[in-house]
Amino acid sequence: MSLKGVELQIAIPKTFDAGKAVEQHQQNVIQQQHNANEALNKEIERKQLTVMDTEKTEQINDEEHGNSNHNENSSKKNKQEKQNEKQAKHPFKGNFIDFSG
Repeated sequence: MSLKGVELQIAIPKTFDAGKAVEQHQQNVIQQQHNANEALNKEIERKQLTVMDTEKTEQINDEEHGNSNHNENSSKKNKQEKQNEKQAKHPFKGNFIDFSG
């Protein structure tokens, strides 16, 4: 396929325009990737600086008063938890439920 002189006068400038458009598109894609990367880095940094878990206030108070109080309190808590487990009742076993409406 051979091109005549008149066809070349039209084809060559359009080739340059198409090349410019492709280059601009590539630059836009690169810029978008760069912006997305920056946003991701900022989000990661923000998450690293925020507090995700807090200590219970009882633990903080125990640490301020010393370990001896902590041991006494923890043994009391363990006894209470064991008693609560023994006293825990099933929501419907052993209870009379009246189904007659």
